[in-house]
Amino acid sequence: MPDQKNPFEAMMTMGQEWAKALNPALEHFTPRGFEALFPTMPKDLMETFMGKTLNPEGLDAKTKLLVTLSALTIMGAQAEAQVRITVRHAVEAGATAQEIAETIGIAGMFGGIPAMSKAMELAREVLDAGTVKTEDQA
Repeated sequence: MPDQKNPFEAMMTMGQEWAKALNPALEHFTPRGFEALFPTMPKDLMETFMGKTLNPEGLDAKTKLLVTLSALTIMGAQAEAQVRITVRHAVEAGATAQEIAETIGIAGMFGGIPAMSKAMELAREVLDAGTVKTEDQA
């Protein structure tokens, strides 16, 4: 019987070869830090599009971002860039480091300790980077 790859592995190999043929530099591409290309939206803009502007009785932007952070944590913090972007935007929307930590901690009850630990690590990276204000700097 010939050595057969599973279909997913064959598809991934084909995609990698195609990317190398298009641009050899893609062989070494990593999405790490890619989120730096996306600027943090100003609080007023977030509130307009994601908050109570169009739905006065709904959730505000900060709450929606904390709910999103909770979901990303429960998923196992697999989407590292999305966790960091969400933390950055949540802080801009008015969330404190304490609120972010509580959100991740409660999500850890559903996603498990490894997921919570990873999300906390990613959130700490954003908060320690000094690009967002914490409650101590406000």
